[in-house]
Amino acid sequence: MAVKRSPRCFLDAAGIEKRTLTCHNSPLAGFCPSDSAGRDSSPVRIVAKQEGTGVPTYVQQSTTTFFNQAHDLMVQVNENFLKLKAGYLFPEIGRRVTAFSQANPAANIIRLGIGDVTEPLPPAIIKAMRDAVDDMSSRESFKGYGPEQGYAFLREPIAQHDYVSRGIDISADEIFISDGSKCDSGNILDILGAGNRIAISDPVYPVYVDTNVMAGHTGPADASGRFEGLVYLPGNEANNFVPDLPSVPVDLIYLCYPNNPTGTVASKETLKRWVDYARANNALILFDAAYEAFISDPTIPHSIYEIDGAKDVAIEFRSFSKSIGFTGVRCGLTVVPKQLMGTTASGERVSLHQLWNRRQSTKFNGASYVVQKGAAAAYSPDGQVQMRGLIDFYMANSKLLREGLGKVGIKVFGGVNAPYVWLQTPNSLSSWDFFDLLLSKAHVVGTPGSGFGAAGEGYFRLSAFNSRENVEEALERIFKVI
Repeated sequence: MAVKRSPRCFLDAAGIEKRTLTCHNSPLAGFCPSDSAGRDSSPVRIVAKQEGTGVPTYVQQSTTTFFNQAHDLMVQVNENFLKLKAGYLFPEIGRRVTAFSQANPAANIIRLGIGDVTEPLPPAIIKAMRDAVDDMSSRESFKGYGPEQGYAFLREPIAQHDYVSRGIDISADEIFISDGSKCDSGNILDILGAGNRIAISDPVYPVYVDTNVMAGHTGPADASGRFEGLVYLPGNEANNFVPDLPSVPVDLIYLCYPNNPTGTVASKETLKRWVDYARANNALILFDAAYEAFISDPTIPHSIYEIDGAKDVAIEFRSFSKSIGFTGVRCGLTVVPKQLMGTTASGERVSLHQLWNRRQSTKFNGASYVVQKGAAAAYSPDGQVQMRGLIDFYMANSKLLREGLGKVGIKVFGGVNAPYVWLQTPNSLSSWDFFDLLLSKAHVVGTPGSGFGAAGEGYFRLSAFNSRENVEEALERIFKVI
């Protein structure tokens, strides 16, 4: 942009040098550069237009002063993040464990807190991933960008094995491969409006709450940490941690079964009540089935779509993290039926499947070819046997925890169809006090129930994801301190 400077320079009443400039070709948004001679290299800023001329007047400031001021004004943060009451639960656990480890370097800490797996990947999956790496070594078999929705070699066996075999009409193109169910349970908010009334169970997997806070859907939190824009559905001993239907109409419902954190499950009758509610109230169910592979009771549904009418009102999330040990590899899936609809503010009906496909095509590059080949191997005959062996191993750990704690008088829930044991803290200890007791005296890490919501206070979660030796040792240590 050419800049023509007037020779007229003067000082205003404050002693600040002002000059009249004419900037050709465009109205200036804030400042002009120096002239070709290099005079007055400091930025100048528009303060007024001279009467009757339309010529902007500029105030010269030092570069440092101007840009410091501009920076303060230009970049704004998403203030919804500031509404989060504290750090995400699991980083806070990590912080406390790290501090203890640094102060007690000789302590042998057994971690039963974060649901991270410990056992090696099944051999069939390792072989498939190695073969996939070999594919990348030649031009003929090399894979670049894959489909954002996922490769057919994975989507099709998922549809057949996980859905069609159970009498559920889900097609491969309704399945979207992701890098984990946690990610998509938050990402799904990209296609949902800000005006929905949201219901969550309490206690609850924190990601459901925190991602809605970040998106600006909740308003501020009260002293107990509950957000005014959420409808909380308490789970407790009386209802076996399966909450009742909301007493007010809601638009968006988060359900997780088998449940994280309580390890409890929902019967077919229970899920039917939720589906019927959603149909009657034009609500959408976000169903987290990340732990469905751990269900052993044949009467318990593995999918919300086992309920008639659910395809009209539900999106389902699944994960390979725990079932085949992919916590460090990352792969999951989201099912969005084609018949599932939402509405605009004006009442226009819109396909959620199309919106999600558009979102994925824009903001997601797809899970890697190598990872998807590994996940697909879980559906091979060898993969099925080996995956079942891995699940049985962790569920044997769960049984040890459940039965061992019960023998010493601790009230225990879950742990039968899920790899989590939910226990009542002994001696009326708060959940964080019990956490600190186990960490400091037993060198065992669990997860305080209050981190999952106000209704989780007085409870504690132990994970079955560890070696048999560590689980047995952890129990012995816990027995000594309670």
